[in-house]
Amino acid sequence: MTRDNRTFLQGRTALVTGGGRRIGRTLVSALARAGATVVVHHFHSRDDAQATANGVEVLGGRAFLVDGDLADARTAAALCDRARQCCGAPLDILVNNAAIFAPGDARTVSAADWDAHQSVNLRAPFLLAQGFAAQLAGDGPADIINLNDGRGLRPGADHFAYTVSKAGLHGLTKSLALALAPRVRVNELALGAVLPPEGGPGGPGGPGGYVRTPREALPLRRFPTPEDVAEAMLYLLAAPAVTGQTICLDGGQHLDPFA
Repeated sequence: MTRDNRTFLQGRTALVTGGGRRIGRTLVSALARAGATVVVHHFHSRDDAQATANGVEVLGGRAFLVDGDLADARTAAALCDRARQCCGAPLDILVNNAAIFAPGDARTVSAADWDAHQSVNLRAPFLLAQGFAAQLAGDGPADIINLNDGRGLRPGADHFAYTVSKAGLHGLTKSLALALAPRVRVNELALGAVLPPEGGPGGPGGPGGYVRTPREALPLRRFPTPEDVAEAMLYLLAAPAVTGQTICLDGGQHLDPFA
């Protein structure tokens, strides 16, 4: 069944981490429009998550909320089972969207910053994948989609702890695709500058350090949008022969050796 059938996810249940805001909200809406029941994870942003769930219900879909700090290993490990309990059905789609992003170079990044990025951006997706695989039921399709960053494919010196965590996520995607096959397909979306970080030019963690590539420097002369990300996610969910793959949504930036 292809994604041209906009109910092709009918009967499936998804968990989207960090699903209440920004790109996560668009992903939740796209899943609901395609027929999935969606569990919206949040940490601090309950009001945003509730608004996202309300939007799903306006579409005629079903949405549930689950909270938790993904920096805590026990919380991350238990989240899929909690999501299953709150919606009354096993999950068969996991979208690892939640992440933290802060500046810091190799000379100044602290151990605390390092641990924070690795725990949320790398360890949590792994623990969630473990929990997801453990609660699967039946023999239907199952998918994990990791939201990555172009930095994960081409690591550089900026945002050092974040970049290393995303490089690790790229490796995790490949390894999980092998480890969880044939039942679970694992793929990733490597994003460029979809949305600027919150908290000013530097994003969370302090001023400065975030530089958005000029539109003119991109081969396609356009930035990806949250809707582009959602369409790529739906493609992966409708592609039963695809696993261990990376789709770059960056306007072609990954093609430029000097980018």
